[in-house]
Amino acid sequence: MLEKYCPDLTVLAIPLRNKFRGITVREVALFQGEHGWSEFGPFLEYDDLEAATWMRAALEAAHQPWPTLYRNQIPINATLPIVAAEDVAGILQRFPGATTVKIKVDDFENGSKVVDEVLGINAEYKIRLDVNAGWSAEDAISNLLEYHLRFGKVFEYVEQPCQSLQELALVKPEIPIKIAADESIRKRLGEGFQNFSDYADFAILKWQPLGGFTAAHRIAEEIGLPVVVSSALETGVGISHGLALAASFPEEIRASGLGTVALFEGDVCDPATLAEDGYIEVKRREPVLRERYLASAERVTHWKNRIVRTLELIERGSE
Repeated sequence: MLEKYCPDLTVLAIPLRNKFRGITVREVALFQGEHGWSEFGPFLEYDDLEAATWMRAALEAAHQPWPTLYRNQIPINATLPIVAAEDVAGILQRFPGATTVKIKVDDFENGSKVVDEVLGINAEYKIRLDVNAGWSAEDAISNLLEYHLRFGKVFEYVEQPCQSLQELALVKPEIPIKIAADESIRKRLGEGFQNFSDYADFAILKWQPLGGFTAAHRIAEEIGLPVVVSSALETGVGISHGLALAASFPEEIRASGLGTVALFEGDVCDPATLAEDGYIEVKRREPVLRERYLASAERVTHWKNRIVRTLELIERGSE
């Protein structure tokens, strides 16, 4: 089954420069198809059913051509993990030319120090806050009003301040900052997205978690909100498909969260898939440096077993 769907399978373990999403090493699997290399990288806590959506994206990218592309480069936002203010400048240097900064936050007290530091470096930065669904509706309203009072209109949006749609509906009319939905989209696949403007102002689209190009466009059309394409912490191979997704929308594209290879110790692509002058070129990439980040034999077995289970789910679903 692995050779049928995922030839040249390679499992990688790439260290991160800073802890991100609670991890210090990113594990993914790469394989080659008729149309090039692809990536399968659901986070380790995701069950097989959710991982199957990621595998559908990986298979589509490997074995089918890319969609029509409307541009050959994509603007990139800088991405700050939850870090101390003194670490901000060093991380921002990894995103040369970026004019938008996405800041992971968990409260107002610590997050405001980071925002202050970012604006001290460049007062013209557009700021995006990302809460990863970490607040209750009450905390979201309180914290976001504090951010607005402290910093004014520097915020383009806050990403997923709360987990549920009911909470987002309570928060949205109470704050002067627009809301972008991420988890409310990718964790609710198949539930429908009618009247989504009641909950959010922007839709965050991610190539793998939504199931690939075709699925992402179908979801975007159903939601009917302006989109921002972001990453799922992929290598340059996966990022290349995220860039293609961003390039496949004919309307003007906002800065995308696809510069996250800068958070890795290195990339399997050479040159690394990093921003230059605020942009990354849209092109298929190959993992020429796979040997540098090979996972241990134990982790390879784990991923192979996981992939087989995921492929079996997909096969059963297509019967």
